[in-house]
Amino acid sequence: MTDDAEKHDGQYAGRHDDRRDGLDAERRDGRGAEQEARKRRAAARRGARRVLSRPGYLAPLGQRLALLDGAGELYDLDEPGDLYGNGVVTALEERVAALLGTEAAVFFPTGTMAQQVALRCWAGRTGSPAVALHGLSHPEVHERNALSQVSGLRPVRLTGAPRHFTAAEVRDFEEPFGTLTVELPLRDAGYLLPSWEELTDLVAAARERDAVVHFDGARLWETTTHFGRPAHEIAGLADSVYVSFYKSLDGFGGAALAGPGTLVEEARTWRHRYGGAVFQQFPTALSALAGLEHELPRLPEYVAHARVVAAALTAGFAAGGTAWARVHPEVPHTHQFQVWLPCDAETAAEASVRQAEETGTLLFADHWDSRGPGLAMTEVTVSAEGLTWTEADVREAVADFVTRLA
Repeated sequence: MTDDAEKHDGQYAGRHDDRRDGLDAERRDGRGAEQEARKRRAAARRGARRVLSRPGYLAPLGQRLALLDGAGELYDLDEPGDLYGNGVVTALEERVAALLGTEAAVFFPTGTMAQQVALRCWAGRTGSPAVALHGLSHPEVHERNALSQVSGLRPVRLTGAPRHFTAAEVRDFEEPFGTLTVELPLRDAGYLLPSWEELTDLVAAARERDAVVHFDGARLWETTTHFGRPAHEIAGLADSVYVSFYKSLDGFGGAALAGPGTLVEEARTWRHRYGGAVFQQFPTALSALAGLEHELPRLPEYVAHARVVAAALTAGFAAGGTAWARVHPEVPHTHQFQVWLPCDAETAAEASVRQAEETGTLLFADHWDSRGPGLAMTEVTVSAEGLTWTEADVREAVADFVTRLA
């Protein structure tokens, strides 16, 4: 290599290293800014006097442990602690099976594990590793391809549109599948639910194809208002159902898979193989029992008030002159919904935090996502603390928030 060539290569390498160092610095700065934004949002949530929801998982440990106050009314605390799933865990499983009207239920430490096990068991019984699901469903978006990478299943997407798939799409899908999984509600599409007729039709369409039906019911507990039916009737449409104990019930964690007794017994074996046979889980099990006792009966009230809040948000943004703002769905299907604004996510996030810091009111407590140029989306949850907000309170908070978007 000539001296000139070596000099050129050295200059190129130097520029390349400088560019790489600059990109690394940008990434570090971006991560640092994101962490600071999270800390500031968390501080605003803790300090806010008024919020629409204050999730228990964000509370200090002392407050979280207070969830177990009165646990002796739910289970005999003189009984021995659970070992690998007996005792209080068994009592929780029996309670869930009774609520959902199934033969049995089995506790899992996570919903991701519960769903993988359920779908793996059904694949073995149907002889098909193909699982038909929505492109926006939790296993597709939030589980790092666990169904295929860990469980050897083959997810096939019926649609990726921000709506539920239809009976026609189930019936006319171009390849065979052994299991249809339906997420109720479909969180990433706006906590959407089909109508009862649409749900029964798509279940029937799956049966026509000799497929079994599994409900991803992490938030099934709060669907009863929309469907106008009790949980056991909703769960009764499916061959198996997964439910969560922390997403709506405010427990410490955990999930359950409910269905036929033979499926549940097989699932226990796979739970062990997946590392889910935890030595003791009594704190989580007791918190789940507390959630079923205290939060579950209040969910219809949360759903009803979420609709009041959503209508007031829409009216408030219109009165504030916001050029384009949307609550989705316009009438929430559960106690959670989306809000879309015509601004970048950073602007919306800054306005939210500043409102809390300066007024003590945190209207939008969740993070804001960028959904395109000049388009931001956040999720809103209405729970116990939100019940004190009147329509006028919401509209007043919106008016103040809009002034901070400028």
